This record gives sequence, C-alpha cells and structure tokens, in this order.
Amino acid sequence: MKKLIIASTSTLHGGNYLEYLAPALKEHFKDCGSLLFIPYARPGGISHDDYTKRVANFFAGLGISVKGVHEFENPAEAVANAEALFTGGGNTFLLVSQLYKTGVMTAIENAVKNGTPYLGSSAGSNICGLTMQTTNDMPIVYPPSFKTLGLVPFNLNPHYLDPQQGSTHMGETRETRIKEFHQFNTPPVLGLREGSWLDIKGNTVLLKGDLPARLFRQGKEPEELEAGSDLSWLR
Repeated sequence: MKKLIIASTSTLHGGNYLEYLAPALKEHFKDCGSLLFIPYARPGGISHDDYTKRVANFFAGLGISVKGVHEFENPAEAVANAEALFTGGGNTFLLVSQLYKTGVMTAIENAVKNGTPYLGSSAGSNICGLTMQTTNDMPIVYPPSFKTLGLVPFNLNPHYLDPQQGSTHMGETRETRIKEFHQFNTPPVLGLREGSWLDIKGNTVLLKGDLPARLFRQGKEPEELEAGSDLSWLR
C-alpha cells in the first residue's frame, strides 16, 4: 500500500526545518529506524553532504537515522533497500535530471508502490505528479524527460501563491501560468499553499494542514478545496 506525505514546503516562515510537519512525520515513519534522503535538488547550491546533515539533524529528534543516497555506489539499489524515503526541495529540473541519470526515478516508483513510506517537499513533491511541467523552478539543466513518478494521477504546484490584493506587480501569476499549461495539457493541477500537504494511504488522498488548496482543471474555473477534503476522486 502506498504511504506518502506530499508537502508544499519544508519550512514555514518563522519556523524551523520540517517543524510544522513533525507530528505527521512521527506517525508516518513510526515503524522506521532509518531513512534514505535524496538531496539531488540542492537548494541554493548546497552540497549533498550539507543538505543530508540538515535532514539528519531533524530526524534525530524522531529517533530515525539518515543517510544520503549519494553515499552509495549503487543509488538505485539503496532506494530499493531503504526503510523510508525523503526527497527534499530545491530545483526540480536538477532533481529530475539526476533521478534519471542514476536510475533512482524508477527505483523510487517501485519502492513506494511496494509500501516504502515516502516524504516529498517542494521539488520532492513536484515529482510525485504525472510530470514536472507545473514546477516553479528555472530550467538550469536539461532533464531527459518531464515525466515523473505518477504516484498521484494529477500534477502539483507546490508553494502556490495567490495574487496579492492591491499589488502593483504586473507579471504573471501562478494561476496564469497554470492556465497556460492547460492550453496544451489535460492533467488537473493542484496548487498546494505553504503549510498544506497531501496524506496518501493506498488510493486515499487527504488534504491536510490549515489552508485550502486550489484546483485547476482544463476548461473549468479554478476551485478551492477545503482543508480536510478527500481528493481520492481527482483524476
């Protein structure tokens, strides 16, 4: 049975790394003594080792040891043998490129479908959708494909931002960009605001956190889905 937490972000303004998710993660990883971290997205160019240390410091408080997938000679094999998986945020183009290069993309998909608990934040959440085409990131490298894990039957837009009332900014909004996506692509897109996450067990998808999510479907007006909603119907 699939067991995932797909979070919009790792850190809320004014909070510490993964702090707001701690109660959910304690339950999610309750049967796990170790976790394999996938640091390929490298936010701000942080090294794989330093990124992994940041994650290890948090999970030590839950009694879970952490190693980075980059520490293994065979990363795909390490994923297959992992008790639990976490893919962190950063640049989605870089992440997807490295996942294909190392064979870890397929390894994650197989592991999660076989029941390995998974956590994704930001870019690590983006890849849970059908494609990475609704990322907010700059294309700093060229991945071999936009296709991603397909662990949920729709696309995701983490860090979803609403237009600010009274703002003089004349650039594109997130809503505009997603509507452009739907000119050429049919999958629904779920805009996850910071502080929201999806809790997935098997085929059940629940929206958690205090904020609604914004759902975009081709040819339809966007709609708000309240916190606590069951999104298992979404295809």
